[in-house]
Amino acid sequence: MTPELTALTLAALLQVVQFTLYSVTAQKQVGRRYAFSSRDEPRQLTGTAGRLQRAMSNHFEGLILFTIACTVLTLSNQSTPFTAACAWTYLAARVLYVPAYAFGLSPWRSLIWSLGLIATLLMLGAALA
Repeated sequence: MTPELTALTLAALLQVVQFTLYSVTAQKQVGRRYAFSSRDEPRQLTGTAGRLQRAMSNHFEGLILFTIACTVLTLSNQSTPFTAACAWTYLAARVLYVPAYAFGLSPWRSLIWSLGLIATLLMLGAALA
């Protein structure tokens, strides 16, 4: 497996961790009865639960581009030490992003997010070079 695909697999597992953190904090906020209901009436999550929900949604969005980059590099046999470093940078940024968002660390959250995006864009650029 290429380093890019390894980082992608770990990023997918990170998404599971994020979903778990979000689910636990959300259930504490809204209560078990609402969490197990059909949720016909939506409730706005606030505080840490809301931030973890938004961080998880943001990772789904970032994961789409990162998956494309990893797939294109792997299928075209263009994996290099540079693209591997970019993939690990993306993963590290996403790991750091979760607590940065959960604890409302501004402007660090945005800077960490930017680092992950830049790493992904560099991978896509390398695929086209």
